[in-house]
Amino acid sequence: MCRNIRVLHNLEPATTPDEVDAAALQFVRKVSGSVKPSQANQEAFDRAVAEIAHATRHLLADLVTSAPPRDREVLAARAREKAAARYAR
Repeated sequence: MCRNIRVLHNLEPATTPDEVDAAALQFVRKVSGSVKPSQANQEAFDRAVAEIAHATRHLLADLVTSAPPRDREVLAARAREKAAARYAR
């Protein structure tokens, strides 16, 4: 999995609509290979982002789990530790 893609399910505090939109944008950028599409492709790019964000919202709403919510601060601390170890080399 791409390092920049983050888990959005079962977090405390809950995932925000902005996080879902950002994830959709990141996914479309990765798949299309384009950070900023040309004017000719802008409409298709924007439509893809909106559709993926919509599908992601539905997915997150429908997922169920018996696990307790994950604490964002704990996850961020783990990520910082991993990054420190990776870049200390």
